[in-house]
Amino acid sequence: MKKTAFSLIAILLIAFTASASNRGLGAYLSHASFNIPGQGPYLETYLEVLGNSVVYKQNASGKFQGSIQVTMILRQDSTIKDFRKYELFSPEIDDTTSVGINFIDQQRFSLPNGLYSLDLSIADMNVTKKPLVVTYPVSIDFPDDDFAVSGIQLINSFTKTVNPNVLSKSGYDFVPFVDNFFPSDKSKLTFYAEIYNPLHKEGSEEKYLLSAFIESYETRKMLNEYIRIKKETSKPVTVLLSEFDISKLPSGNYNLVVNLRNKDNKVVAQNLTFFQRSNPGFGTSALELTSINPANTFADFITDSDTLREYIRSLMPISTEVESIFIRAQAETASLAVLKQFLLRFWTNRDENNPGDAWEKYKFEVRKVNASYSTQVKKGYETDMGRVYLRYGPPNTITDRPFDASGMLNDPSIPYQIWHYYSINNNRERNKKFVFAASELRVRDYTLIHSDVIGEIQDYDWQEQLTRLRGKGEQDADKIKSDRRRSATFYNDPF
Repeated sequence: MKKTAFSLIAILLIAFTASASNRGLGAYLSHASFNIPGQGPYLETYLEVLGNSVVYKQNASGKFQGSIQVTMILRQDSTIKDFRKYELFSPEIDDTTSVGINFIDQQRFSLPNGLYSLDLSIADMNVTKKPLVVTYPVSIDFPDDDFAVSGIQLINSFTKTVNPNVLSKSGYDFVPFVDNFFPSDKSKLTFYAEIYNPLHKEGSEEKYLLSAFIESYETRKMLNEYIRIKKETSKPVTVLLSEFDISKLPSGNYNLVVNLRNKDNKVVAQNLTFFQRSNPGFGTSALELTSINPANTFADFITDSDTLREYIRSLMPISTEVESIFIRAQAETASLAVLKQFLLRFWTNRDENNPGDAWEKYKFEVRKVNASYSTQVKKGYETDMGRVYLRYGPPNTITDRPFDASGMLNDPSIPYQIWHYYSINNNRERNKKFVFAASELRVRDYTLIHSDVIGEIQDYDWQEQLTRLRGKGEQDADKIKSDRRRSATFYNDPF
């Protein structure tokens, strides 16, 4: 399931609720793409409206009900490829003092391979407010001559199909789990995916290994307790419906990965989806520091308390959630012995063979970040730009629109930068961007306002944020449109 915050899910919750401060309408959206051999690909969208954010009115039956107008437009370049506009009704409730339950809508769009943008607009029909609008990209890619894994759909529940409907796939009706956030009271992670083999030949006995596993989002390290592997015989479509018991999974950011390996143990197809877990009962104890012996290692030779504590703090940009909890709670108070254990464990997890070399390389990058991005109140690694640099490395290109006192650049008065990466996360994500904006003129502590990278803050209305940061009434409508076109060019065609 593609969410692009935390990915699309989190961004929509942020964008929708932030736009309506007065009991604003709240919603989650995610999507996944699938393929039907001989018929072509299709896109599924999963929209969940937060019931307690909806205004309810009494209907003809005497019950109370909410009504949401939904508009979806799928574009390729400037051409509209599909369009839906419909009214979505909430479940009926007896009175408005009840807490309205969330309600879900699913749509399917038949689309060929390609890059698209999805314009989504939702409006509460019982409130006189402007619709909440967001635009984000969608990619569909199922090659005719290679293996592929569908989108990974997170599942809330499923039943055997009795009457085929929009929720039906492979003989089951799936109720989607739209959010990618798993609170402590949700102990199962259930998911569905399809694996496509267009190279399949009738009668083939070739075997493949189908794997599903959970990995740390930050370190990409596979968690041995969360692995499913089974041998599959070649076929055009292989269905994977499985689940993990995550009751003991610590709080943190993770990827759910599905891949297919051939007889040579080579990964021939893979897909993943990001999710977050909140599980306070399984926190820093997962670090297991007592078994770590730093004697005669690089960590053992750091003897100054202040230096060691600063080193620990500088790890925050690349830490997992569990490691971050430890740093926030222990960096200032833990003994030197415990901090040395933590430092050694941290880098052993990232480079088991040469943890000291990995630390030295990172420390060198921290020095560069501190030199470039430190402010009067923050170290460079504490800023958004410093964090992104340390996590993903230097960008391939930077579009810098600085403050222009003279007005000669004809740019918005609020400075911003767009960082572009050809690839990140071990080439798992390509052509990715980060948009940073200064909250005040001439301030170098830029804030990250949008990225299309999985796990980062995502707000595809980031251009509207630049307009808000400038202040209302400072520019006429034509100037704002011109600025938006210019920033969109910088974003889509970095130089």
